[in-house]
Amino acid sequence: MRKTERYRHFLEYFTTNFPQPETELLYRNPYELIVAVVLSAQCTDKRVNQVMPALLEQFPTAAELGAASVEDIFPFIRSVSYPNNKAKHLAGLGRMLMADFGGEVPSSIEELQRLPGVGRKTANVVVSVIYNQPAMAVDTHVFRVSHRLGLVARTASTPLAVEKELVQYIPQDLIPKAHHWLILHGRYICVARQPKCAVCPLTAWCKYYAEVVSKPTKAPTKNSPRNATAGLPKTE
Repeated sequence: MRKTERYRHFLEYFTTNFPQPETELLYRNPYELIVAVVLSAQCTDKRVNQVMPALLEQFPTAAELGAASVEDIFPFIRSVSYPNNKAKHLAGLGRMLMADFGGEVPSSIEELQRLPGVGRKTANVVVSVIYNQPAMAVDTHVFRVSHRLGLVARTASTPLAVEKELVQYIPQDLIPKAHHWLILHGRYICVARQPKCAVCPLTAWCKYYAEVVSKPTKAPTKNSPRNATAGLPKTE
């Protein structure tokens, strides 16, 4: 199956069945989203949503966050991954938002990446979710699912390479949605260790399913060396 056909099936299925996907991070404004996305690096959205209410009650705006010390922030995020580094990032993020952007979250990827703790993935999430720009954030779910489905080449070995290939084939107006489609599919069905192919609605055109799951095993021939030891226990 050609790659363009895989994209057609991918887009048709999700636009029909999940026309309005949304991030699972809870937020009310751009400031809250960027804080949540910084915290979500190598951490679950569920955990971030648990710590955000108390954090935001103490630091409801960039001004309060920027005025806080790392020691002030740490107790509120101690249960997320890498809390020491993230406390430093958040303190610096609050200060820079106030000093360079008047307390507002910038809308360009370049400006966002100037902020502490904000890499390309985080910047893409913010401009996609808040500003509806055609940016594709590639996290571990997007990276894994796009390869398994056959949407990107095996040689696309970095998040940036995957991002460039996805945005090349997906219409601009659907890129923000496709980001969520890939994440949610990877989070609940195409999971890392044991993908749930038995309940996946995409197997008819999934490259991984065709090559790994449903590929018939070649039966040993009569003269095959394997045939002589068939059924015997391994001696490793």
